[in-house]
Amino acid sequence: MAGLFSEFRLKDATLRNRIAVSPMCQYSCIDGFPNDWHLVHLGSRAVGGAGLVIVEATAVTPEGRISPGDAGLWADAHVPHFERLARFIKQQGAVPGIQIAHAGRKASANKPWEGDDHLEPHEGAWETIAPSAIPFGANLPATPRAMTRQEIHATSAAFAAAAKRALAAGFEWLELHFAHGYLAHEFYSPLSNARTDEYGGSFENRIRFHLETIAAVREVWPERAPLTARISATDWADGGVTVEDSIELTKRFRESGIDLVDVSHGFGTPDISKIPWAPGFMIPTAERIRREADIPVAAGWLIFEPKLADDAIREGQTDLVMLARELLRDPYWPFHAAKTLGVETPQNVLPVQYSHWLKKR
Repeated sequence: MAGLFSEFRLKDATLRNRIAVSPMCQYSCIDGFPNDWHLVHLGSRAVGGAGLVIVEATAVTPEGRISPGDAGLWADAHVPHFERLARFIKQQGAVPGIQIAHAGRKASANKPWEGDDHLEPHEGAWETIAPSAIPFGANLPATPRAMTRQEIHATSAAFAAAAKRALAAGFEWLELHFAHGYLAHEFYSPLSNARTDEYGGSFENRIRFHLETIAAVREVWPERAPLTARISATDWADGGVTVEDSIELTKRFRESGIDLVDVSHGFGTPDISKIPWAPGFMIPTAERIRREADIPVAAGWLIFEPKLADDAIREGQTDLVMLARELLRDPYWPFHAAKTLGVETPQNVLPVQYSHWLKKR
């Protein structure tokens, strides 16, 4: 029976355990280029023993950035800077992954600690685009411009171009960010998509952008390497997408070449009052999607305790556990989890430079 510290194999990727570092935006790039901060941030989690380390949401176009500080892969010049990250992550025994994204109507915003609101023109604001001219609201009130068909096709192509650059940089795991109220989720949800053409209205139309983007990426991303997608499985809102919708979406993803779904939720509207915050609250949804769509899944959100994570793996609820804030609190959570769970040689989770000394105590 698999547990938290069992290997996980997907295509040619072999993870040393089931612990994955979830993409965490650092808002610390300049013109899309990662720097020493990202090397230390991501490298620390790889050194800490995680099996998979995924680089933060990385914009496929400049206007697809959430903020001016976002990472980007819209130019070949970015590749060597990401190559440095991928190389170090792999050297520490983790699989290097990256998430590529377009923020849609939630783009052109200040960093979270600088207001988390839309930029003003004098602050360098840029025009936002989305499926429909519907603002997100609350602290992001700017009305986006509805995309033309040509722009929709160009954006799918931009995802493919970014995927090709990610491969050149040495990443072995690619996640498409189709969640959290960003562009793809905006197409998916009836709350943000009021189009009357082939990209709006019916379920089939609202997922067209996803399937076209997956097809474009599959043209350049090798079959041997995992291609995954993060989805918001529910909008937590009347009239929004439901888990049942997302089970059907995931079936289409599987048929289109997606190898694993990272099951997340919400953030397509400012109202988060219906989210049932509790430790591991998304695990049952991940389990249902895993079972009914017959595809490997990853689950995250408020997973703090090693036993909760281990039980979710052992009971077949999820294949991977995605950790974010807990790994900020404790970059060596995998080592501490191994000790808690009674792994015989917990120090072996860590690089030899650490494990050699820890085994003596």
